[in-house]
Amino acid sequence: MNAGIKEYLLTLEEEFLRHANPDIAVQQEAYLKNQFVFYGLTSPVRKAIQKPFLDKKYLPPKHELPILVKTLWAKPQREYHHFAQELACRYLRQPEPADMALYEHMVEHHSWWDTVDHIANKLMGAYLLHYPETRGEYVEKWLASGNLWLQRSAILFPLKYKQDTDTDLLGAVIHQLLGSKEFFINKAIGWVLREYAKTNPEWVIRFVEETPLAPLSRREALRILMRKG
Repeated sequence: MNAGIKEYLLTLEEEFLRHANPDIAVQQEAYLKNQFVFYGLTSPVRKAIQKPFLDKKYLPPKHELPILVKTLWAKPQREYHHFAQELACRYLRQPEPADMALYEHMVEHHSWWDTVDHIANKLMGAYLLHYPETRGEYVEKWLASGNLWLQRSAILFPLKYKQDTDTDLLGAVIHQLLGSKEFFINKAIGWVLREYAKTNPEWVIRFVEETPLAPLSRREALRILMRKG
């Protein structure tokens, strides 16, 4: 790690520490079931602190991103993980085939919905939109991994694809996970179907009618449609 990256990280740490709020930290830690420690930065405060660090003028070169993100991800405070995933988003216009390995590392470490959903939707989703020929390969790998969070990513990566959604692939992913007792799997299935219903409600209605979804998935999938009658 070069001196510039070390200074970048040290300055960020100093700013996070300067604005730390132990009372808020206790609440944030409880919200995520005490799995992570926090500085106690609210989202608006953290975003204000990190704004200059995400400014194009000060961004490290793309080749430094993996070591930078992995260093941030290894830190215990959750604010570093949230910053790291937003930092990675700043490089989405410079896609490279090797990027997915970094995204998978992020999903597999310090895993919980508050980071995984962002990574799956924003980072993996953008990657697989740029490299559509790799979708089947990665989805098969994630489903076979037995890793809850990679499997959730296989469901959620096309969350914002709208008309670019590959319904054959989406349906195949859901069918492979039918019968799961995992809340985060069944919730994700319902969520992605609910989101796609905004683009293609007829497909979603037909899919839900023909598929033995978990009650949670079915309820989530139809929530907006039922509200509209």
